Amino acid sequence: MAPTSQSDVLRGTIDLLVLKTLALQPMHGWGIGQRIQQVTGGELEVNQGSLYPALQRLEHGGLIESEWGSTENNRRARFYSLTAAGRSALGNETESWRRFAAAVEVVLRTS
Repeated sequence: MAPTSQSDVLRGTIDLLVLKTLALQPMHGWGIGQRIQQVTGGELEVNQGSLYPALQRLEHGGLIESEWGSTENNRRARFYSLTAAGRSALGNETESWRRFAAAVEVVLRTS
C-alpha cells in the first residue's frame, strides 16, 4: 500500500471542511473560508488558492452544486450547496477522519 502524500491528506481535509461548512447552509467561496477560520478560532485558514480548486473538484464530483447569487454587499458571487451525494460523503468522510485521527493519537501517545 502506497503511503498517503501530504497533499492528499491536505486535499481530503479541505474537502471535508468544505462539506461540513456547507452542511450548515449554502455559502459563497469567501464565506466558506471565513467560516472555517471563525469556527476554529483562527487556527485554520484555507487560502483561496486551495479553496477554489477544492470547490471545483467537489462540484465536478457531484458532491456540491452552485448557482449565482448576490452577497450581503450586493456583489455577484457563486453560492455552493451540498447535494444528496455530498451529505452522504460528509458522513463517510467524517467517520474516516475520526478513525485516522484516533490512529495518529495512538501513535503519538506511544513512548
